[in-house]
Amino acid sequence: MADTTDLKRDVFIMFKDAICAVADFQHVNPGKGSAFVRTRLKNVQTGKVLEHTFKAGESIDLVDLERSNMQYLYQDELSYQFMDNASFEQHGISKDLVGEKGQYLKEGQEVMVLLHGETPLSIDLPKKLTFKVTEAMPSEKGDSAQGRVTKEVTLETGMKLAVPIFVKEGDSVVVNTETAEYVERA
Repeated sequence: MADTTDLKRDVFIMFKDAICAVADFQHVNPGKGSAFVRTRLKNVQTGKVLEHTFKAGESIDLVDLERSNMQYLYQDELSYQFMDNASFEQHGISKDLVGEKGQYLKEGQEVMVLLHGETPLSIDLPKKLTFKVTEAMPSEKGDSAQGRVTKEVTLETGMKLAVPIFVKEGDSVVVNTETAEYVERA
């Protein structure tokens, strides 16, 4: 049995007989009284978000998840579609469950899909991914003298990213998927 110290973003727990993803959490240690953990939980089946406060040290029931290597195929109106590399079965994961991780997906990319039984719940991305810059304003002489050190570019997935002014269209850049920040030019 786990306790509240194991709560973190993207962990799945059983809460009121339903599987819930921890969307956000905050450990609070007030000056008076006992510590607690404030959470926002997202019900996997219904998509409903609820807030709940756990007492510090309260036991929680973590959900055992299997990891399966899958290939990202495409997205439709409601979900992202993946193909299991072993069985060639297709699985759809709702856009709500994937959340902001969807902006890092490009066709043919290999990702780890988290499964509960046969039900896909979420994806695990590597900490760093490389993307090609598809749109970038050209740098002009004197930009850095005027205090401009970054500019916004568009990546191949459509994601907007702040990068140093020397990055140009056609370059490949490495992005930290946890912070959504530029790391380096590839």
